[in-house]
Amino acid sequence: MSRLYMQQDTQNHVDQGELQISIHSQTGQVPIEGATITLSYTGQPDSILETLSTNSSGQTENITLDTPPLEYSMEPAQNQPYAEYTIQVTAPGYEPVNVSGIELMSGVEALQDVVMTPLAETDKSSEHIVIGPHTLYGEYPPKIPEDEIKPVNESGEIVLSRVVVPEYVIVHDGPPNDRSATDHYVRFKDYIKNVASSEIYATWPETTIRANVLAILSFTLNRVYTEWYRNKGYDFTITSSTAYDHKWIHGRNVFENISYVVDEIFANYLSRPNVKQPILTQYCDGQQVQCLDRGWMTQWGSKYLGDQGYTPVEIIRYYYGDDMYINTAEQISGIPASWPGYNLSIGSSGAKVRQMQQQLDRIAQTYTAIPRITADGVYGPATAEAVRTFQQIFNLPVTGVVDYPTWYEISNIYVGISRIGELYP
Repeated sequence: MSRLYMQQDTQNHVDQGELQISIHSQTGQVPIEGATITLSYTGQPDSILETLSTNSSGQTENITLDTPPLEYSMEPAQNQPYAEYTIQVTAPGYEPVNVSGIELMSGVEALQDVVMTPLAETDKSSEHIVIGPHTLYGEYPPKIPEDEIKPVNESGEIVLSRVVVPEYVIVHDGPPNDRSATDHYVRFKDYIKNVASSEIYATWPETTIRANVLAILSFTLNRVYTEWYRNKGYDFTITSSTAYDHKWIHGRNVFENISYVVDEIFANYLSRPNVKQPILTQYCDGQQVQCLDRGWMTQWGSKYLGDQGYTPVEIIRYYYGDDMYINTAEQISGIPASWPGYNLSIGSSGAKVRQMQQQLDRIAQTYTAIPRITADGVYGPATAEAVRTFQQIFNLPVTGVVDYPTWYEISNIYVGISRIGELYP
């Protein structure tokens, strides 16, 4: 593992975090092997720190990079708590991509995914992605208050019959009435990971991260359930404006620990008794913007409660009241079959094992580091090894056991790869 050091006064304390870069084609979940990545500080883009290349899974090695001290993210302060890096990505047959402002924080792993467009499919010479400031450090408009429960009996209003986790959301990258803003189709889990990495610090207690992810999930699923923007004549699910929704930043990195929390609880949302819709759980930072008098969660306040040992549901109820409960969506869209309800491991057998093996073997045809397996419905050592390799590639705990997060990630990747033939015959 290589180590890179910031050029600064040696008396200044420097912490470190990790970065892994993944490159795949816009034509699906196809990894790009042999892509070249040059890495620099965002403030010094011409001073190359290191040149990297991707393996058969489209990934670089994990590299260790310097960051500001951990304590900068533990209390509100003027000091920026994350370092910023820039990468330039090239690959034969693809348009170059430049990403600046990649955020690295002390003691956590940043995951930067880059999507490249084949040369024949675009008129652009290159793509430039600029990751804006984190919401807890930059200045963004405060949330415009809304009722947490939306009326659903108005004439002509379209509302889903049950809570469904969508496969994709359409994110309008600007305020609702900005017709020049781009609409992005984003996988639901990827959207939540992006928002959580933009709204809270990955260095915070895990219970705080889980509480905030639950609030983001519930808010987003309320927009989905009530078809809030479509009922106003728009063709998108949600916006990237903090005045209306959450901060979402196109092309930004996410953090490994936040990513895994989302993988574990992405079908959960917050409920009140006798209310069918997910609650529109609004929040503010609690420093630049105050909102306790509105009964909202404050992000910094949730961090301090996490420091004191509060559980996620205790943090949620501290702000939103004791009648708030964690619920689970009735349906998850875009997957071949639902979670069997128990872990699959060595000794398991049956139709669910066979289905998982079929999906994993199809993935192994594209991600060739994963060993090919026979879909015989018996979970043996070869299946466990293939699962471990899959988990390593897709940033899941490497256990060789197909638990809830692994099941749905296998399903998601399988669906993405399977659609390549449909979209690009």
